[in-house]
Amino acid sequence: MEDLKEKIEEIVNKVKNDENFAKTFKENPIKAVESVLGVDLPDEKINEIITAVKAKVNLDGSGLMDKIKGLF
Repeated sequence: MEDLKEKIEEIVNKVKNDENFAKTFKENPIKAVESVLGVDLPDEKINEIITAVKAKVNLDGSGLMDKIKGLF
């Protein structure tokens, strides 16, 4: 489980710091995640990872402010 958390953090960092990877993640997140993991996982596992990465990117980036503004 810890290894999965590390991989999620690695993907989050790549999304934030590598424009090409961020573009790939936005256009085809499954392909992007599998390129980092180096293995082919079932779609449900990949989708869990994608959801976790998107949540972290939104919380750490400007996405959080957009969500907060929507509340008021």
